[in-house]
Amino acid sequence: MHTVLALNDGWLFLPEQVDDSTPDSRFEPVTLPHANVVLPHRNFDNAEYQFISTYRRRFPAPELAPGQRLFVDFEGAMLASTVYLNGVRLGEYRGGFTPFSFDLTDSLVPGENLLTVHLDSRERPDIPPYGFVVDYLTFGGIYREVALRVIDAVHIADVFVHTHDVLSEQPRVVVETALLNLADAPRDLALRCELLDEDHLPIAQVEEAVSVPTGTLAARHEIALQAGDVRLWALDDPALYTLQVTLLDAGGEADRVDTRFGFREARFEADGFFLNGERLPLIGLNRHQTYPYIGAAAPARLQRRDAEIVKWELGCNLVRTSHYPQSRYFLDRCDEIGLLVFEEIPGWQHIGDEAWKQLSLDYLRAMIERDRNRPAIVLWGVRINESGDDTAFYRATNDLAHELDPTRQTGGVRYIWESEFLEDVFTFNDFGFPLREPVHTPYLITEFGGHTFPTKTWDHEERVVEHALRHARVQNQQIGMPTVTGAIGWCAFDYNTHQEFGSGDHICHHGVMDIFRLPKYAAAFYASQIDPAQRVVLQAATVWSMGDRSGGGVNPLVVFSNCDEIEMFIGDERQGCFQPDRATFPHLPHAPYIIPVSNTHITWGRAMADLRLVGYIGGQPVMEQRIASDGLPRALELEADDCELVADGADMTRVAFRIVDRYGNRLPYATQVVTLEVGGPADLIGENPFALAGGQAAVYLRARQEPGTVRVRATTPRLPPAEVTVTVREG
Repeated sequence: MHTVLALNDGWLFLPEQVDDSTPDSRFEPVTLPHANVVLPHRNFDNAEYQFISTYRRRFPAPELAPGQRLFVDFEGAMLASTVYLNGVRLGEYRGGFTPFSFDLTDSLVPGENLLTVHLDSRERPDIPPYGFVVDYLTFGGIYREVALRVIDAVHIADVFVHTHDVLSEQPRVVVETALLNLADAPRDLALRCELLDEDHLPIAQVEEAVSVPTGTLAARHEIALQAGDVRLWALDDPALYTLQVTLLDAGGEADRVDTRFGFREARFEADGFFLNGERLPLIGLNRHQTYPYIGAAAPARLQRRDAEIVKWELGCNLVRTSHYPQSRYFLDRCDEIGLLVFEEIPGWQHIGDEAWKQLSLDYLRAMIERDRNRPAIVLWGVRINESGDDTAFYRATNDLAHELDPTRQTGGVRYIWESEFLEDVFTFNDFGFPLREPVHTPYLITEFGGHTFPTKTWDHEERVVEHALRHARVQNQQIGMPTVTGAIGWCAFDYNTHQEFGSGDHICHHGVMDIFRLPKYAAAFYASQIDPAQRVVLQAATVWSMGDRSGGGVNPLVVFSNCDEIEMFIGDERQGCFQPDRATFPHLPHAPYIIPVSNTHITWGRAMADLRLVGYIGGQPVMEQRIASDGLPRALELEADDCELVADGADMTRVAFRIVDRYGNRLPYATQVVTLEVGGPADLIGENPFALAGGQAAVYLRARQEPGTVRVRATTPRLPPAEVTVTVREG
């Protein structure tokens, strides 16, 4: 029976390369995930994380039965890991986005063992995505989790579960199992495949005797079902099942692997994307996995939260993991909440030499073998993002993807219109408008917007409103094009970048949310496409001031809402009821409101009155927004995403703060300094004091390894302090 032991605490870290003779006293104790340096959220040199560091972890040798092996499994470390056990070099893994393992067995000693990792976090040209400058930062550190794994000589090496005929009266589950025998003689065992429901209760099973020779044995089984036996995995009902594969010998279970999956049919066709036989217009955003301060070293809670933001706060049904495989916790949450995923291999515009290409093929294999059981993933990206043609290489990536997973289609993200089409879906970054009619189908727009209109939270009103409307125009047009399956905007969140890109602060302000995952007006556009039965949205895209736009005034007033109609008041004076602008945006589920506002109400020299909007659905008022006309700071708001953390030394939550008017609207030109005080078993990760830009920002609260109550207090001049409480509990 294989056993997995988490190995995330108890590590020692030194930001230089040293050998085992260096005393532990020189190291800093750390918990994984770990960033090799904590940085400010802007204005830092990417060279600050590019160095070779040393990680070490001492652990007692586990008791191994005859034939058992001990492995160490790394979820991800950036960028090249040379691993040693007790001074014996086990090998180097080059690559930061895919998992890797080393066999520790032959170098184990009785008692205490020393595991050492020399981690090269420099941007090495021999390792994808590098070789050319890249439009994102990779940061450094063992930024994902690590575990020890004990396996028997004969064990289950891999399970691939895929479903067929799910829309028929007789859906089928196909289970492909790879068994590995490390012993010198064959073993006679039984192999059982059992389908379990969401409550882990059995639905059906198959079992057969197997003789496992030395080496690998591939087994294939089918489980036949009736239509009423299972529910489909759908966006609003993401039903998940478990396939339990068990190896049995005379003594009982010899090994067992549980795999989560879903029943669904997903196809890109010439006339659209179809999920479970129904056409679904795809509205999505790209996501980088990096965060302020901690780079990519985000624990499970933050990873899962990103999926929730994209689905629940932004209303998207698709996310692209640009431009690399991302955390399994992020993908887990996509499976659980019904968020479709387009996952792709690492890279950005550059194709390297033959060794570099082989690494890319290795990464593609690792990505697909790790994630091919996930119902959320509907497309594999098999081309280096925005690279030129390379027929032999891209035939190889496409063929490998189909060999490893014949159930999913492939795409290759390009920005060259005449690029060779080798994949199943022509995936293209279209930064123009109006959108082009595709030459090749199926067709998916994988980027738009972004660098063509970077927008900061503190930009003037004309720009932040236009930023939102550009997203609205593209999504409106693509939904109305029968030959377009969908569009994925660039991008969900602002992100740190090299000096060759982005703004002077080394941030690409391309997101519909800022780097802290806090909204710009473009986020309100995406949110307004949510079904109002799930959440009502009403957001005026204005600070309601006289002189923020060229020429003055607020004409037109843009409002993003999923209400049927909006009633507008300026002060006590009713301006009328207004309808969505369906003439300009006929294809959106919920068109923006473009409301004319006369300068007789807003003009120089006349006292302004507050704005009041009332949203109606079915003739009934359902939501109201007020915006103060004076634009004065009235409150400092402080909010933690979670009220509870786990005392494991790694768990984190975001703590956001903003300056608001008397109705709770963010004031984008508020530049006060906010000071934070933390009491209790947690550490604040981020700048403190914090000089606001855009009226909002965030830090992170990281739990220590003891339980207790954490109180965070925020203060700023001239406003009352704000407080929030978080409980840290035993794991």
